[in-house]
Formats: sequence, C-alpha cells, structure tokens
Amino acid sequence: MRWCAGLAAVGLVLGACGGEPGGSISADGGNSIGVGVLHSLSGTMAISEVTVRDSELLAIEEINARGGVLGRRLRPVIEDGASDWPTFAQKAQKLIKKDRVAAVFGGWTSASRKAMLPVFERNRALLWYPVQYEGMESSPYIFYTGATTNQQIVPALDYLRQRGKKKLFLVGSDYVFPRTANKVIKAYARAHGIRILGEEYTPLGHTEYSTLINKISAAEPDAVFNTLNGDSNVAFFKQMKAAGISAAQLPVMSVSIAEEEVKGIGDDNIAGQPVAWNYYQTTPGAENARFVRAFTAKYGRAKVTSDPMEAGYNAVHLWAAAVTKAGTTEVEAVRRAAAGISLALPEGRVTIDGATQHLYKTARIGIVRRDGLIGEVWNSGGPIRPDPYLKAYPWAAGLS
Repeated sequence: MRWCAGLAAVGLVLGACGGEPGGSISADGGNSIGVGVLHSLSGTMAISEVTVRDSELLAIEEINARGGVLGRRLRPVIEDGASDWPTFAQKAQKLIKKDRVAAVFGGWTSASRKAMLPVFERNRALLWYPVQYEGMESSPYIFYTGATTNQQIVPALDYLRQRGKKKLFLVGSDYVFPRTANKVIKAYARAHGIRILGEEYTPLGHTEYSTLINKISAAEPDAVFNTLNGDSNVAFFKQMKAAGISAAQLPVMSVSIAEEEVKGIGDDNIAGQPVAWNYYQTTPGAENARFVRAFTAKYGRAKVTSDPMEAGYNAVHLWAAAVTKAGTTEVEAVRRAAAGISLALPEGRVTIDGATQHLYKTARIGIVRRDGLIGEVWNSGGPIRPDPYLKAYPWAAGLS
C-alpha cells in the first residue's frame, strides 16, 4: 500500500503493513532501537488516540534529528489497539516478544491499560501510559505521564465547590475509569457536604442521551461531573444543546475532553464548559510555543494540541532521558535511572517520582472557547506531587 511505503521511507514500521518485523533488530543489538506505539487507530476511541500517536511520532522524529539515543535512531513499530481491550493486550505481547521493542508508548482508557498491565509485568517490559486516570494503581513496569486523581479530579472538585456547586450529577462511560473516579468523587462529596443527585453510565460508543438529559434536568443539579469517553461526548453535548441547556445554566466539568475532542463535538456545542487537565494548547511558555509550532508544521495548521498527546510526547522524551542516563535500554536500569528526572516540557517542568513512577504535574482548569481552544482560568501554582492512592487525603481512607 502507498501509505505503508511512505512510512517505510521515513523509518516507520506499521505492524499492519507486513514485511520485515519492526523488531527484527534487537533493542540493544543493532543500528536502531525499536519502540512500540500502541493506540486505537480505529473504533470509538480513535477520535482521541490518533493524535497521541502523532505526538509520539513527532517526539521520536525530534530525538532522531539530534542523533537518536545512545547514538542510535529510534524505530517506531505502530500497532492499532482498535478500541478493544483484549487487542491491546495481544498487540503489547507482540511488540514485546516478536518486535523486541525497548519500550511501548500507548493506551488511553483504563480498560486498555489494565488489559496490558499483566503483559508488561509478566515480561518485565516498560509501558509509558500517557492519559489521566483514576489512580489506585502503580506498577513497576508502567510510567504514568498523565495526571493521577489528586492532579485532576480532586482539583476539579475543589474548583466546583469553591464556586458554590453543592449538588452534582455524575455521568460516565461504563468501564473502570468512570466507575472508580466516581467512587473518589462520592467520598469527596461526603466529606465536603456535596450531594450526589444521580449517577448514570452508558456503554462506550453510546449515542442516545435524551433520556439521560431528561433525568439530569429533573434532578436540578448545580453541575454535572462528566467522565464519558470517546465519541459518546459528541452525542451528549450536541443533545444537551438541542435540549436548550447552556453552559451558563448547567456547567459540565469534563476530564476526558481536550482540544481534539472539542473539534469533534463542535465548539458551538460545548463553548463555555469547564474542563480539568494539566496542559492546554494555550498554556504559556517558550517550550509550548515551540511544541505547537512543530506539531502544526508536521501535521497541518488546522491541527490542535491537547493534554493526552502532550503527555505522550513527554513520555518519549522522558524515556529517552532515562535511557541516556542509564547508558542502556535494559529495563531495570532505565527504571532506576528514571527516578528524579526533571525536564522543562510544554506543560511546564515535570519530574518523575521514583516511588510511584508518576509525574509531578501542575493542575489546570480551563473553559472551552468559541474558537475551539481552551483558556486556563485556574492553576495549582506549581507541580503537585503524585498521590495515586490518595494517602494524604483522610476522606479517601479505604478507597484503595
């Protein structure tokens, strides 16, 4: 296929293209180092994950342009998780055992991560996972470069509470991230005098929300906390607007909608709504300005940057820094070397916490603008130490 030939011409290997396996040269034994890039390039999650793949490929290209890692080029081996959690596990196994990659950058949903976790632990291989998640997890073979609970969900709840939002309705997709996140939200609510008026889940890919929107309207909450994922958000917000519900009437705090999803939803359907992340395309700073220029130069001026794809981009650079420090791609050496690595990246300075393999990250609340970008309205003032099990929060006792 013509697009496979094009990828081969720039040194990329796509599993679906056939031909010589991407990892036929071992990670430590040849002229290049194979790295896995594993995201949903099809199915309901493709709306979110394709751009993460693109940002990881940009980071690989940048690293290769400055001489690679340990004097060798990085050679991405791209696989499609197809929005199917068993497929993620199968592709991870292939990348590790057949392609012999030095690390894998991939996943989005917690279901995909949990499907892959035993594969990486069994093989003692490294997964760099780029998306905010519900916490209550750590693995010696996963580095988590997105936010954990105390860097996104807890700041989002603080923000709503400080603005007098004391009655919440919870809406989520029916899988592990929303259900676990909502356990955290309900524990927070009990401790802070917040009432949960409803809690509803729909399958990933669900598109009919009129009945749920009627339930929300009848409950009369002060705000909705939204953990829907994938293209279900398109249907939900379009149908909210069709029902005549505006952001001014009912704020919907979302933790899985970034600039890429806003494009799919349509800024006229979601403008004015709050979101919680650690990075926006509008985040100030020289590193982000350079990153946005590089991304749009490579993929087109109409493309936007977002938190998950920035976290994926960061993951590649952090791994490369750890390999350089270790002097090898050997997994245990890289794990040891990674602890304490600190880089100035598009979202600001991030530091790897060796104890949890999560990052210190700055929390940011933003409002979706009419131009489809997100404007920051609050931040934590500096990086927050990762606390995936919420050990520092008495109200979370027993959740883990």
